[in-house]
Amino acid sequence: MLAARRSEPFVDPDWIFELKWDGVRALLGWDGATVALHSRAGNNISARYPELSGFRADRPLVLDGEIVALDDRGRPSFERLQQRMNLSGVREVAAAAIAVPISYVAFDMLFDSGDITDESWEVRRARLDALDLPPPFVPSTVVQSDPTALWALVEERGFEGIMAKRRGSRYRTGARSADWLKITRFRQVRAMVGGYLPGDGARSLAFGSLLLGLWDAGSLRWIGAVGSGFGETALRAIRETLDVLEVADSPFGIDPDLPGNAVWVEPRLVALVQYKEYTDAGRLRGPSFGGFTDDDPTLITWEREGPGSPG
Repeated sequence: MLAARRSEPFVDPDWIFELKWDGVRALLGWDGATVALHSRAGNNISARYPELSGFRADRPLVLDGEIVALDDRGRPSFERLQQRMNLSGVREVAAAAIAVPISYVAFDMLFDSGDITDESWEVRRARLDALDLPPPFVPSTVVQSDPTALWALVEERGFEGIMAKRRGSRYRTGARSADWLKITRFRQVRAMVGGYLPGDGARSLAFGSLLLGLWDAGSLRWIGAVGSGFGETALRAIRETLDVLEVADSPFGIDPDLPGNAVWVEPRLVALVQYKEYTDAGRLRGPSFGGFTDDDPTLITWEREGPGSPG
C-alpha cells in the first residue's frame, strides 16, 4: 500500500500518526518454517539482512515495515543503510551486518493465519501489538489525533517526516490511497539517472552531478542535475557503477538545455532526490541526493513523479 502526499501536518481525531522512517520498505513473511523479505519492487532481499532471519511466530504471518539503520545521532540514515543494500557475497554481508546493524520497524500486518487486509487499521494494528517482537524487531509508535509534538521532534532531530493513517481504513495492496498520507519536511522525487557531468578538482575521479529524468513517451524527460548530498565513499562507488552503465547514445528526449559535455549511462539507477519545488520549465530547484532505491524503473514516470503528481 502506498501513500499520497500532503504538505503540512494536521490535527484530526479520525487519523493516527507515525514517524516516517528513512529506510527500505519490506514485507516480512513467516510461513512456519522460514522467513522471507520482499522489497517494494517484489524482489527477495532476505540474504542481505541475515539478522532478520531469526523472526519466529507460532503461526504464519506477513508484516509490513521498514528496514532501518541509525546514524551516530540515533537518526534513520538511508545513506548508511545503502552500505547493506547491494551486497551479495556471504562474507560481505556478514561483515556489513556487524558494521551497519539494522532494525525492522513493523507498522502493519497483512496476514495472520489468513488474509486480514480487509480488516480495519485498528484490528490489524491490535494484532501487530499483540506480537512479542524481540530485537531487532520493533513496532512503530502510534500518536493519536494530534501530531504537533511528533512534528516538532521531526524538525528538531532532522527526521524525514511523518505518516498519517485514517482510522478504519483497509490495506489496499498495490494501490496509492488517500487513506495513508506522507508528510515530509522536504519534497521528494524518484528519478532515473540518465547520465552525469564529469567532475573537477576533488571530484575529478568521480563526477560533478547526476543528470535526472522521468520516463515520458518512451524517453527520459530531463528534470535537472543533482550535485549535492554525496559522501566521499558514495562518490567513488557511484562512479564505478556509472562506468559499467556508460552508453554512447543519450536516453533523454530532445532538450536544448541538456549539457553538451554529458556522459550518458543506461537508465537503470533510481535516485531519491529532495528538492524545493519544480520550476515552470519542469526542472528541480535546490535538489539534494538522498540515495538510490529499488523501485521498478518502469514506474518512474512524469505522470507519477512530475509536478502535481500524487507522490
